[in-house]
Amino acid sequence: MKKGMKKVWACAMVLTMGLGIFGGCGKNEPNTQSTASQTKEQETVAKTTVKLLKDGVLTVGCEVGYPPFEKYADDGVTPIGFDMDIVNEMGKRLGVTVKVIDTSFDGIFAGLDVNYDCVASGVTVTEKRKKEMIFTTPYIQNFQAVVVNENSDLKVAAFKDLNGKSIALQKGTTSDELIGDLKKTGTIDSAIIANEKITACFTQMSNGEVDAVVCDSTVAADILAKNPGKYKIVFTDDKEPEMFAIALGKNNTQLQKAMNDILAQMEKDGFLKETYDYWFGNKDK
Repeated sequence: MKKGMKKVWACAMVLTMGLGIFGGCGKNEPNTQSTASQTKEQETVAKTTVKLLKDGVLTVGCEVGYPPFEKYADDGVTPIGFDMDIVNEMGKRLGVTVKVIDTSFDGIFAGLDVNYDCVASGVTVTEKRKKEMIFTTPYIQNFQAVVVNENSDLKVAAFKDLNGKSIALQKGTTSDELIGDLKKTGTIDSAIIANEKITACFTQMSNGEVDAVVCDSTVAADILAKNPGKYKIVFTDDKEPEMFAIALGKNNTQLQKAMNDILAQMEKDGFLKETYDYWFGNKDK
């Protein structure tokens, strides 16, 4: 594991329903915790009637280009990733099929209750978003990070140290909001390039078009693991943790409760930790 990554990997941990942290990047172990009572709980949730835009189908809004949360498999059409495993398992436990609708993250929430039932796409719970939508129980923790090319001599102890630098980030994300606010308040005077895809940000930095990328620590760690010797993390804002959850329409409390019940089951039977260990373990996927 490269220098600078240990801290980030430790920060990306699955949360218990009481927001206590567990996890890590240990070896996967078979799930042996299934019991008759847990099976009964799953059946109870599956029998729960929830209102969906299309009967029998859970439609999920997602920007499929944000590994390891969501990306396309080698076939180019199948969405896979941490979030995808969670929503697919939710579909099974609800007794419905899952349909993923790939859409740009910038404006993705406008499709809630219109184009899809929920959004599962590395979604950060924020006070601003709470005014427009509701969330499930958070299931993973994240921080904002600054990534530079491996040969860069840029030193960052705080975001203000990006003053005068060119920054790439993904449009519509909390990274976009954070850096945008710093520029609006005059804390930094930097050139900001907002892209539709996080991968485009790293391509620009590799090409020397920008000095740094600001993004989620969970995503940064995954990209570094897949590109050894190419990038390095120079700052992680571990004083400002973010919680990821599934977003739903403001009044969709019935589906919210059903999803929360399933997340509680997933924690209890080990599915959350097993899925976390798979996607956030330092493996080639």
